[in-house]
Amino acid sequence: MTHPAIAAGKTAVITGAADGIGLAAAKAFRALGLNVVMADITGRKLKTEAEAIGALAVPTDVADRAAVEALKAAALETYGSVDILMNNAGVGGGGDAFAGDDAWKRILDVNLWGVINGVQVFGEDMASSGRPGLIINTGSKQGITQPPGDTAYNVSKSAVKSLTEGLAHTLRETEDCQVSAHLLIPGYTFTGMTKRGPGDKPAAAWTAEQVVDFMLESIGRGDFYILCPDNDVPRATDEKRMAWAIGDIIENRPALSRWHKDWKDAFAAFVGK
Repeated sequence: MTHPAIAAGKTAVITGAADGIGLAAAKAFRALGLNVVMADITGRKLKTEAEAIGALAVPTDVADRAAVEALKAAALETYGSVDILMNNAGVGGGGDAFAGDDAWKRILDVNLWGVINGVQVFGEDMASSGRPGLIINTGSKQGITQPPGDTAYNVSKSAVKSLTEGLAHTLRETEDCQVSAHLLIPGYTFTGMTKRGPGDKPAAAWTAEQVVDFMLESIGRGDFYILCPDNDVPRATDEKRMAWAIGDIIENRPALSRWHKDWKDAFAAFVGK
């Protein structure tokens, strides 16, 4: 099955499109005959990549509501409508709970407010258009399992999960709406954000193209949660990690007990079942 918004002549707007998953999505949608609007804050690379596939490049800081409104205006002026919105732009490196406010603000401005801006600037008109549409927000497993280290990033992606769940409900409850929302939850993916220095893709990582192929298959099935595996962690392990995380609340265990010395063996036994 294919979602009716994914068809030749339809228009997709993708943020964070100059690299990684966003670029892979842009190429995939163009290959399917869609018009593609690529948005990113990196203007030169964005222009090069867009020209290579025949897409429209619109340099955009997603944290700036006016810039997102200008992105929408450019898409509508060029193609007349928007059928797919992929809020994919994201940054990492925010730090723990005691990291400075500059780091936290940068993470939340891009990873959370960038998605809110996209949803609010594009989403309501898409929902009221009466046409089939897709809104895809890129989350993270870290927003669910909350591994320690980059708490700011975890918070931003946890909020994207909540936002997208609420959006899905709003779209379902909107009369005559044919737009669906989906949460993309990538596994370990080899992108510009995850790459550490020179070298080839680690064996454990998926390529961005694999993530996008999995995303399109999942949307075709009607999945809301697009939980991607990778070459190291299968879905069954992800499910157990997530079940353990919610079990911290149900069982009244210490916060993040998976990484607590007194619960290390219990977690290992749970995952090993």
